Amino acid sequence: MTVQDSSTVLSEGTVSQVFVNRYERSKQARTACIEHHGCRCAVCGFDFEKVYGPIGQNKIHVHHLIPLSGIRQEYEIDPVRDLRPVCPNCHLIIHSKREPFTIEEMKGMIRFSSQ
Repeated sequence: MTVQDSSTVLSEGTVSQVFVNRYERSKQARTACIEHHGCRCAVCGFDFEKVYGPIGQNKIHVHHLIPLSGIRQEYEIDPVRDLRPVCPNCHLIIHSKREPFTIEEMKGMIRFSSQ
């Protein structure tokens, strides 16, 4: 990666329209997942409330073990069996390839820094 010359002009903010399919999520399923599994990341154990205090309470992503985009239809979900709480960082890596990483694969990839 090269450092930009200070005279280089970079711009952002151009507006463009994007049309995508959006799959609805059930708030009740999210709540049931968290009630059962808790708010700690199922991969790395990160807990927003423990780190950030009360503002972090109930802050966690909920990951579908079977991607909704692969199902392509409405279906009945079992929040305990089909969902897992994951932090945004782990969620990003889970979906970093076409076939998402499993929770077990993710746990195997974690390298904790001693720095």
